[in-house]
Amino acid sequence: MQWDYIVVGAGSAGCVLAKRLTDAGHKVLLLEAGGRDSYHWVHIPMGYLYCIGNPRTDWMFKTAEEPGLNGRSLIYPRGKVLGGCSSINGMLYLRGQAADYDGWRQMGNTGWGWDDVLPYFMKSEDYVDGASEMHGAGGEWRVENQRLHWDVLDDWMAAAVAEGLPEVTDFNTGNNEGVGYFRVNQRSGWRMNTAKAFLRTTKGQGLQVETHAHTRRVIIEDGRCVGVEYEQKGQIKTARAGGEVILSAGAIGSPQILQLSGIGPEAVLRRNGIEVVQDNAGIGANLQDHLQLRCSWRLEGAKTLNTMANSLFGKAKIGLEYVLKRSGPMSMAPSQLGAFAKSRPDLDTPDLEFHVQPLTLEAFGQPLHDFPAMTASVCNLRPESRGVVEITSADPKAAPKIAPNYLSTEGDRTVAVNSIRLARRIIAQGPMAKYSPVEMKPGITEASDAELARAAGDVGTTIFHPTGTVRMGADAAAPLDPRLRLRGIAGLRVVDASVMPTIVSGNTNSPTIMIAEKASDMILSDARS
Repeated sequence: MQWDYIVVGAGSAGCVLAKRLTDAGHKVLLLEAGGRDSYHWVHIPMGYLYCIGNPRTDWMFKTAEEPGLNGRSLIYPRGKVLGGCSSINGMLYLRGQAADYDGWRQMGNTGWGWDDVLPYFMKSEDYVDGASEMHGAGGEWRVENQRLHWDVLDDWMAAAVAEGLPEVTDFNTGNNEGVGYFRVNQRSGWRMNTAKAFLRTTKGQGLQVETHAHTRRVIIEDGRCVGVEYEQKGQIKTARAGGEVILSAGAIGSPQILQLSGIGPEAVLRRNGIEVVQDNAGIGANLQDHLQLRCSWRLEGAKTLNTMANSLFGKAKIGLEYVLKRSGPMSMAPSQLGAFAKSRPDLDTPDLEFHVQPLTLEAFGQPLHDFPAMTASVCNLRPESRGVVEITSADPKAAPKIAPNYLSTEGDRTVAVNSIRLARRIIAQGPMAKYSPVEMKPGITEASDAELARAAGDVGTTIFHPTGTVRMGADAAAPLDPRLRLRGIAGLRVVDASVMPTIVSGNTNSPTIMIAEKASDMILSDARS
């Protein structure tokens, strides 16, 4: 069967595209390498603890050993299930800043300024407070308030206000400076992923979803992409598209598939025995990610998740509250309270994001500490460091090299030092004094800038926001044009977080959904013309 469109990847972007193109009357094949989202932990908010690091739902990638992290390699979760990363992520609804998108437009990406993209954020939005000039209602993408409360987080918020940050209720109006509680993509205490939001509301009859369908390469004939080759249940299959093939496999998967198809840096392709179809140095380059520095403090007399969840009675109480009310710790996003701040006062907009949590642990996946404590992770929203994604084999199932190159510039190291110092100033404010906080990480209380920069490398970890690896741009070196079409090969687009020329100043999931909303309109418009 020949399809109008083939979408590779049923994640945050792919599910949106599949719905919009199918509802417009087209025949669409949606290929997902993972399985269906029937695993119960996908839908329970705290289930991310059981989905990340689980080969049923996670690709189980790791980064290269990073010099900026003092030789450490990090886990690099990517969703391997319908809904993609929206099935395993932190559920935080954030758009970034108006200046991010205006910056894209100033680079020559016509149609990608804040005023251009805001309607696409609102198009699919179902905002808890209803429709307004900044928010939409009645769309597929539900946004709600969190369903729990912690006094210690209220006190940290008061401390941030004492440090000079304004208290805000909405981080999504264009300038997100301030401190407040995150809104989340949940419905009545259940996770909202893009499979539920978009695939299960598709009205058209032309959609076919294939799971456990691992795309091996795109098929190029006479300078045009005409289909894909994929493996399913041990069989190699092909599917052909009369319209376009759209890669929505994410900032790791999309460049990997292109390189496997012979589109990428010539040296990388030849090293792995791939025939060169297009020598394109931009495929897999420009990797950007948010590195979070996990600052933590031991507290006295504070109610935190550490103490609640370290007894059978506490765990039973948490479980019962969720069963009866869909609230409490099992409804928690990984971060509840947030803050956007400036690493230095001369900046126009915040370049730091705090994720504040009433818990501590040595590393993701390890047990909570058995004493009251809290974490205030802080990340550089606009890193200068750039990394790469490169195939390591002609085998489509071999994990690619992921080298984010964290903290590789002096500017990023300076921001890291300033952000740790800001976290300390906030915790030192009066509202936190009653807890007698003692710093656990980084733990170097009297330190030079150089010592703190090295400490940042010890406590830094990804916040799972890879972007930029198949960037759009007006310049000839950009793999994609501003309509997300691959230069030099007809019938092939990329639509996911990899298209971002620069990373947005906040979490990346909802911006990726916006990109897919805008792309679907561009695809349909181009088909009509």
